[in-house]
Amino acid sequence: MTDPTTRLAEFAPSPSHLRPPVLPPSDVSYVVEDTVIGRMLLARNDSGAMVASAFVPTAEDEEHVLTRLSERISPRVLRQPRELDEARTELESFLAGRTRAFSLRTDLALASDFQRSVLPRLAATVGYGDRATYGELAARVDRPKAARAVGAALGANPLCVVLPCHRIVASNGALTGYAGGLDAKRYLLELEAGVK
Repeated sequence: MTDPTTRLAEFAPSPSHLRPPVLPPSDVSYVVEDTVIGRMLLARNDSGAMVASAFVPTAEDEEHVLTRLSERISPRVLRQPRELDEARTELESFLAGRTRAFSLRTDLALASDFQRSVLPRLAATVGYGDRATYGELAARVDRPKAARAVGAALGANPLCVVLPCHRIVASNGALTGYAGGLDAKRYLLELEAGVK
């Protein structure tokens, strides 16, 4: 009779087979990244387009973004950092001042209809190092009396930093609300002004 240890050894995988599984990309892949401006959740869809770059300082904030991704895009949402390597690299390079623009494709799946008119216009008309007011951006989307609505749209921007809502300031030039907090907004504006 063979002893049980010897019999079990016959079924043990060889060390060359001990590798973590490789999962195919999910409908939505995400990663949570600590950056110089705060903790951010980056997510992309199955085509590779960015659907979120959101500030998530708490576990509750992270859960809120994941729930929105699940409800608006697909319930197949997986933490897959490798799928976000390009986004992580571009964000890090931007925040370090090595690059001035993102080449990432974006998808406004988490945006409202109004945000879908405001955010592309913002990205197209307010360049690196520039600033505009909420009223000026409202005029650029042909809604000159909608400065507050523009502010609300930017406050819920699903693609912070990538779509640069930090470049919008109050009519007197003051820094006002930002999803990542005023310190993050100040950092980004100083970086773009060459102060950092």
